[in-house]
Amino acid sequence: MLYYLMLLLAIVLETAGTTLLKMSEQFTRIVPSVASLICYVASLYFLSVCLKVIPVAVAYATWSALGVALITIIGIVVFKQVPDIGAYIGLFLIVTGVVVLNLFSKMDVH
Repeated sequence: MLYYLMLLLAIVLETAGTTLLKMSEQFTRIVPSVASLICYVASLYFLSVCLKVIPVAVAYATWSALGVALITIIGIVVFKQVPDIGAYIGLFLIVTGVVVLNLFSKMDVH
């Protein structure tokens, strides 16, 4: 369970890093730029730690899919970016794929 909490932390940090990347305005604003880099490095660290127990395909699929879903929500709320129907369908398919992978995969760490 601890490793799944680390995966969740990696997802939150990656999402924060992406949000700060947008706020950095192409690295022209120093505080969000540095904070973004710190979040990305911390995210990758926690992702690497959880790979001790969680299979890489499951961890990476979960990390990327939930990151995409969270950043979409942040884009809507914070940046007023409105997804179209294609974006919603794509997000649904991504998240559904990760749910199927997590529920039905029998992958194990060797």
